Amino acid sequence: MILYHNIFKTRSFHNVEFPSVPRILTILAPAIFRMFQGSKLEPDFSACLPLPPECHTGKMYTNTEIRQHKTSYNILKTISILLALSFCTACATSSISKTGTSFTKPTDSRETLDNTYANHLSHIAKSTDMRNNKTDPATLTDPDDITDQDMLDSALDLCQTSNDSWEHGNLDNALNTLDNAFSLILRVRSENPDILQQKDDLRFTIAKRIVEVYSSRFTTANGFQKAIPLDMNNHVKKALSLFTGQEKSFFIAAYKRSGRYRPFIVTALKKAGLPEELSWLPLIESGFKVHAFSKARALGLWQFIASTGYKFGLKRDLWVDERMDPEKSTYAAIAYLKELHRIFGDWTTALAAYNCGEGTVLKCIRKQKINYLDNFWDLYTILPVETSFYVPKFLAVLHILKNPKAYGIELPPTDKPIQAETVSVNKQVSLKLMAKKIGVQYSLLKKLNPQLRYNCTPNRPFSLRVPAGKGQVLLAKIKDIPIWHPPVPVYIRHRIKRGESLSTLARRYHTNVRSIMVMNRLRSSHIRAGHTLKIPVGKRYYRFSKTRRRFPRRGMKKRLVKYVVKRGDSLWKIAAKFGTTTKTIRRLNYLKSNYLKAGQTLLVPKAAKERKA
Repeated sequence: MILYHNIFKTRSFHNVEFPSVPRILTILAPAIFRMFQGSKLEPDFSACLPLPPECHTGKMYTNTEIRQHKTSYNILKTISILLALSFCTACATSSISKTGTSFTKPTDSRETLDNTYANHLSHIAKSTDMRNNKTDPATLTDPDDITDQDMLDSALDLCQTSNDSWEHGNLDNALNTLDNAFSLILRVRSENPDILQQKDDLRFTIAKRIVEVYSSRFTTANGFQKAIPLDMNNHVKKALSLFTGQEKSFFIAAYKRSGRYRPFIVTALKKAGLPEELSWLPLIESGFKVHAFSKARALGLWQFIASTGYKFGLKRDLWVDERMDPEKSTYAAIAYLKELHRIFGDWTTALAAYNCGEGTVLKCIRKQKINYLDNFWDLYTILPVETSFYVPKFLAVLHILKNPKAYGIELPPTDKPIQAETVSVNKQVSLKLMAKKIGVQYSLLKKLNPQLRYNCTPNRPFSLRVPAGKGQVLLAKIKDIPIWHPPVPVYIRHRIKRGESLSTLARRYHTNVRSIMVMNRLRSSHIRAGHTLKIPVGKRYYRFSKTRRRFPRRGMKKRLVKYVVKRGDSLWKIAAKFGTTTKTIRRLNYLKSNYLKAGQTLLVPKAAKERKA
């Protein structure tokens, strides 16, 4: 009892909050009664305890979380069973002392709960009458005539009411409503399989909701634990010297751009209960550039890779990439940061995981030979180099912004955010033509909608941002704007086969290596069999792949002869034979290299002796 009381005095264990003692006793009561009646002690812990991670199918857990939840669950279950046994023993002893021989069984556990649930039964009766449109007092439902199905329906209604209270931030009311819902399903005694299945489903739903409500309470009531510590050490000093020296111009330019997006980011962080300092994270990530693209293929203000962005709801298709949407990417980043903070418990380690992924940080933690004490600096030497310097850079930014004069930096005025409104567009139109129709600058419309990949709206309903006051103008003129049709694709897809190279592909499709590398963003000409490349074949890459053919002048034709390349020939041998140069032969035949094939026909100048004759 003392151990149980000490654990639940704080109602948390392993950073997991648990229900109150009354809620535990409520669940244990039926087990105690069944024990007195000779039944097996089987309290249903799943309805009140945090479920093991494997019971949740909709959420991924880390190894650390699984270990913590399993340990907490097993300890709590053991203590609860001991408490039930102690309580039963005490009741039995009291009964024996009164009767002299044996304890007296309770007459009916249902009668014991009648006073507690009287109000609930009355509410169910009223709800049943409302569903059946009963208004005549003579036909109203008596509380004693309530069926098990009526109680389950009312419990389900209470779950929905609890969810509404939770969404509005009223956590206490949400928990009380869930208690009432659970008390109703305790009265269900039917042996009907359908009723039993509904009861089990509701019990699982209520238990999951209780854990979620307690988890949200723990997340939003952390107080000053969410503050990011402004550490100062040699690593932070190195980052400070970088921003005050080599990257000073970058810092000032990024700070100036921050004014466009930071007010919205700060508001979103405050609403989520996260530290306001995190609003400066995009300065390190992207320099507050919405189109920033890293070598790791991370994109946008918060630098999401495609897989992580998809995990947190950022859509990506042919026309739209929401990683470049400042608002949606901010909400995704907040959700990701909250998840990382729940895993690691401190912001410095969470920020490191934001840079390199939680899997990498957890792997480094497992490599340690000592217990992990949530200290980022213990991991500094074993994290990837870029990640280990990522956190000092962020702390250096906070130090500079706290006292810029101390570091010799004069901060310029920030850009003002663009006031905009949203209009729903249901057809594919060009941004340039739209800007002309509503009388705004094309560049301004592009800035307001950076998530659009091709400067046109997608071929589906899309929420377009326009300058404030232009929404009604666009709605009035949207019918006059013609539908934009995409041009013919300027590339084809080619699956690389063994032995192929960029040069062979360029010759086959009448383009060049540079065009292929530009379209596929290749940093080298090395390719692998099995990969797919985009090969440019349209007008867009015409200047890279073709040279306009210039036909020889009329007088020039008489001085040229055709020569068929023989085996063993080279440009140098042919040039020596006809008394000319390799450069002249290449120019006349538009050759891009010295490569020749047997049987190839070349135009070469007549030999000097032949011309004299």
